[in-house]
Amino acid sequence: MLAQAAEDPWPDTIVNVREDEGVLRASLPESVLAEDFSAMRKFVDTPGRFRIRLANDEGRRSLASYLVSKRYGWRGYTAGPIRMTPDQITLIASDDERALATISVGFDRDAGLLADSLYPDEVAGLRAQGARLCEFTKLAVEPGKHSQEVLAMLFHIAYIYARRINRCTELLIEVNPRHVRFYESALGFERLGPQRICPRVDAPAVLLRLDLSHCEQELARVGGHRKMAGRIRSLYPLGFSPREEEGIHARLFQLG
Repeated sequence: MLAQAAEDPWPDTIVNVREDEGVLRASLPESVLAEDFSAMRKFVDTPGRFRIRLANDEGRRSLASYLVSKRYGWRGYTAGPIRMTPDQITLIASDDERALATISVGFDRDAGLLADSLYPDEVAGLRAQGARLCEFTKLAVEPGKHSQEVLAMLFHIAYIYARRINRCTELLIEVNPRHVRFYESALGFERLGPQRICPRVDAPAVLLRLDLSHCEQELARVGGHRKMAGRIRSLYPLGFSPREEEGIHARLFQLG
């Protein structure tokens, strides 16, 4: 593990994003990367500055929970608060006043996964094949013209936690049936389980799986190539470049 920088200006921030003449520039501490790296994305309707951080205190978890509750409630779903557990981390993109996006990453340890309750046979089948499982839950994004870019950044960092730090091989996610095609076309998910009613949100759900080696290959191939997002139906070009990913990976190890 890398030592914590003595003069870290944002001791718990993964990426600090600022707008500079219409371009978002994502910065890391000097101990990790000597210079800023530019995501080269124009955000007209997002704040001039926001941070992607771990929701590792009550204030940030409250902001993330409020966004999840608001976005789920708009669709008529229910959602409990985000709680701190040893088998889960939560990421939040936020400015000084509000959450812009959040996602939680759950790891398959002693308590298992939330997907076990609705899809026990499907999850057990993957374990029997030797898969190292994780799941993404409580994903919520504030709507806006460029919300997909914020989602792509957050998803990429969640992927780094899952794949590169925790060595997971398969990602599970339970989504509303109306969102299945988006996850299939934009990220390469495949259906694993049939539609069922999820009691946690009191709404129908479908279990999807993503081979994280596919995610790894796509990010290496098109990550950071934003212009490609207009030509292919994929979120991966809106993610970070391989060089940017290396800097973020080092930052996550530094944070511990």
